[in-house]
Amino acid sequence: MGGVELKTALIAKARALGFDAVKVTRAELHDEIGTGLDGYLADGNHGGMDWLSREPERRRQPRGLWPEARSVIVLGINYGPEGDPMAGLAHKDRGVVAAYALGKDYHDVVKKRMKELGRWLGQASALPLKVFVDTAPVMEKPLAQAAGLGWQGKHTNLVSREFGSWLFLGEIFTAAELPPDEPEIDHCGSCSACQDVCPTSAFPAPYRLDARRCISYLTIEHKGPIPVEFRAPMGNRIYGCDDCLAVCPWNKFASRTSEIAFHPRDELTAPRLADLASLDDAAFRALFSGSPIKRIGRDRFVRNVLIAMGNSMDRSLASVAEVLLADASPLVRGMAVWALSILNPGLLSGKRTTETDSDVLAEWALAARAVDDRAAG
Repeated sequence: MGGVELKTALIAKARALGFDAVKVTRAELHDEIGTGLDGYLADGNHGGMDWLSREPERRRQPRGLWPEARSVIVLGINYGPEGDPMAGLAHKDRGVVAAYALGKDYHDVVKKRMKELGRWLGQASALPLKVFVDTAPVMEKPLAQAAGLGWQGKHTNLVSREFGSWLFLGEIFTAAELPPDEPEIDHCGSCSACQDVCPTSAFPAPYRLDARRCISYLTIEHKGPIPVEFRAPMGNRIYGCDDCLAVCPWNKFASRTSEIAFHPRDELTAPRLADLASLDDAAFRALFSGSPIKRIGRDRFVRNVLIAMGNSMDRSLASVAEVLLADASPLVRGMAVWALSILNPGLLSGKRTTETDSDVLAEWALAARAVDDRAAG
């Protein structure tokens, strides 16, 4: 089977498996992509995501990761939400979860189909290949733009004229020579909506993200206490943040054609903060079985929930936070102190005597200053 025929059959197979977009590019990227990565890492914009800085030479070029690669097949699955993902921000006693995490873990859903497509391609081409779904140092968004799926927008995510900002991506590296598609060009123009809406000003410039300020990074990747300056801007976002994606004007052209349904789980649609804060480790694991949320663990998740509770200004939640002052996790205890310093500082009285963790003691000191400042004011 020649390259053209193989590509035609590949596209048909990918569509049959439920992929909404399938494009091909050569297994090479412009040198400026690697230069941009070097600058990003040098500025520390990756925060604590140390995996980004490990072996960057493998990330710069597809063949740095796998020398046999000749073509890269980039696949996309539409996960566009039915409603406005920012609507929940107005309901302060409820948590807001990023759209991509409301259903099943996309890694599991996408990878199963990617592997099936890979098996088919391996048999059809009689050539080796590698399948990747967010599991290796792949520059997937530059590759997606090179393949013509979309372009990397000012919010640094992929934007598609057909699917807006809502595409899961996966890649197949193959030793087969396939006809490449035309790359996509930038269509952001003068729009700055994604930059303007960011609650934490995480974009120092268009097309550049400082992860250390990003709510998605802070609620998912960051392991320690949330820096004080970002707590209030987090609002009730307890896992990820869709703001910069949701305001993209290209979303209005996005189709809802995906055959792979990522149905939101009822328990994650406007969940009550009081219920989430009360989860122990076993209950957390049970609730989030099969969900990407499970990967951050109970302590980090409850940390996020406590910040949302403090931001709610709902004093009825204070009793829930009070219980967590005695939690086994210092991360949870510290955020409980912060939440109570806002909701009901009186409940902190006499509760500090047994604390020894330095991070939690810092939260007690912060709470004391906040109480003094309010008294003085």
